[in-house]
Amino acid sequence: MAITNEQIKQKLTEKFGEDVLNFEETYGMLSFEAPKEQNLKVLQYLHDEPSLGFQFLTDLCGVNFPESTGRELAVVYHLHNLQENIRLRFKIFMSLEQPDVYTASKLYSSADWMERETFDFFGVNFIGHPNLKRILNVDEMDYFPLRKEYPLEDQTRIDKDDEMFGRG
Repeated sequence: MAITNEQIKQKLTEKFGEDVLNFEETYGMLSFEAPKEQNLKVLQYLHDEPSLGFQFLTDLCGVNFPESTGRELAVVYHLHNLQENIRLRFKIFMSLEQPDVYTASKLYSSADWMERETFDFFGVNFIGHPNLKRILNVDEMDYFPLRKEYPLEDQTRIDKDDEMFGRG
């Protein structure tokens, strides 16, 4: 019998109590979050618990929410139970001042390069990562390009006319 999102939620709540929160179901996929200090414990439980079996990390990415004070950065894990064909989304949030989170690369080998990319573009420091360095940007870069820390357009440009773009 296939495991349901409600059963997954119940097992997580039994194991972690109030540390797992904000459960929601979007298009049939269960999403939830936990404190960043709990990320490895939750991932280990989802991986090792025989009745859950989320042993494949499909994706890991960063997201920047500049308007959310103290929760500006998020790491989002997409996990897949291949036998039951069930997916879930697990999120952790952190501040820009302390963008540190434990690496999942020992548990899921696929996390290695995805964590490097998230570090490269968002500045998330994955503690314990075996080779955390820039992967796509130059080493001399002193900023993280996917953080929303600058305006999308150069406000000083005079060589364009907003009327031409329907903005005037």
